[in-house]
Amino acid sequence: MNRTTSNSQNSALSEFKEAHPEEIQTITEALVKITSLPAEAIKSHLDAMLEKLVKTTESPFYETASDEEWFQALHEWSYRHKQNIPPLSDYAVSRAGIYEDEEI
Repeated sequence: MNRTTSNSQNSALSEFKEAHPEEIQTITEALVKITSLPAEAIKSHLDAMLEKLVKTTESPFYETASDEEWFQALHEWSYRHKQNIPPLSDYAVSRAGIYEDEEI
């Protein structure tokens, strides 16, 4: 995940928490009562759950990414793969090499 996507998710989570403070407090209090855990422990779990829920409601990368974000994502993806692989031979990429069992 790139930094822009992460910032976008954090922003969306912050907006969500600002829009629903009473509901989040009610949920936290109920979970404290049910689990007997301290509120701080509950909040970290609740934040993680809300973050996942916010992430699932966001538009997919391909719908919102700029050209620069696409370039960066492709660049990061390509560098995660082995770079010391020898190139294929001309025969390997030729029609005869690809369809060697078929009669033409």
